[in-house]
Amino acid sequence: MFLDTTFPPDSRVENEAISLIQEGHEVFLFSLNYDKRPEQEEIRNIKVRRYPAGKLVYKFSALAYTLPVYHLLVYPKIVDFIKEVKPHALHVHDMVIARAVFWANRSGNLPVVLDLHENRPVIMKEYSHLKKFPGKYMINTKTWAKKQVELMQKADKVVLVTEEAMDEAISYGVFDTNKFVIVPNTLHVDVFCGYPIDKGILKRFENTFNIVYTGDTGLRRGTDTAIMALNILKEEIPNVKLILVGQNSEDVVLHKLVKSLKLEDYVTFEGWQDVTLFPSYIEAAEICICPLKRNLHHDTTFANKIFQYMAIGKPIVASDCPAQKHVLEQEECGLIHEAGNENDLAEKILTLYHDSALKKQLGKNGYKAIESRWNWDVTKKQLINLYETIV
Repeated sequence: MFLDTTFPPDSRVENEAISLIQEGHEVFLFSLNYDKRPEQEEIRNIKVRRYPAGKLVYKFSALAYTLPVYHLLVYPKIVDFIKEVKPHALHVHDMVIARAVFWANRSGNLPVVLDLHENRPVIMKEYSHLKKFPGKYMINTKTWAKKQVELMQKADKVVLVTEEAMDEAISYGVFDTNKFVIVPNTLHVDVFCGYPIDKGILKRFENTFNIVYTGDTGLRRGTDTAIMALNILKEEIPNVKLILVGQNSEDVVLHKLVKSLKLEDYVTFEGWQDVTLFPSYIEAAEICICPLKRNLHHDTTFANKIFQYMAIGKPIVASDCPAQKHVLEQEECGLIHEAGNENDLAEKILTLYHDSALKKQLGKNGYKAIESRWNWDVTKKQLINLYETIV
């Protein structure tokens, strides 16, 4: 496996590697070493090999498909890794490092699996440094998009996170549907639900009607929509509380919005919290939300938070991004609102506020769906089947 960052953490990489190891495979992980960690380490039976990478490598990674410098720098490291471990297959996580891996496998002797955690060229359009000088002029997302298609066409197999992502890839001209394998980012239920509940968190929020959001709080996640919806909800739910568990550099915008709407008593910014505390915050919720704004990335990926909410048995109100809308409607575990529409979000929350039976049933349905389908023990089977066919 190849990763363009330092490992750990990366839950998807870890989940996939461990699942393959449990099936009898031996997994070596190439990762770049930016913070002087041990060159070799075994983590849960994953044989990690870290290669030194300084500021130059890091800076040029942002220009990976503008200039070839990044790939020229990491190429000899990848060649050394392949010579050392003598793998039977190459599994590349995301596209940043992919070109150098293909260079190292120029003979084509080894099958290559390209594992796209997200549609990188699309999500890059949302990066703040690409909206201003110099990134705006140095990094062309259209070039990245073209390269992503070329990489998918070269790969023997392409792992994607949703059916919607596969449909999008086909629309780009990657017509060989047999090469696609869908492996969603679902939960290790026993691990997530095994984190102890922090009674102090439950105590803090025991007298309020809690609406909980967990994860990155950037504006593209619809956190501003949630705050504006609260301005409507407070009129009908006097003890309503929006609990934002997470952080982003754009939080200053959210704080200003809360202040301008005089919502200081109704919104709590919890900041970054370890994932081990997420079940406690979710347990404190009456309703959990995922108000993502529409873009091609959000439309074709799952936010992990919806599975976390379902695992704790909470009803969800989420925006109409197709991938998450499909899950909620199929499993009947939540209500859908129009993305970016605070009035519609408030209306859906009020529906559940006034219908406790529906609220309870949606939560139950979500929990059952996690037990039967949306868990890693089920979704990993596609990955395991992939390696039974190519190794």
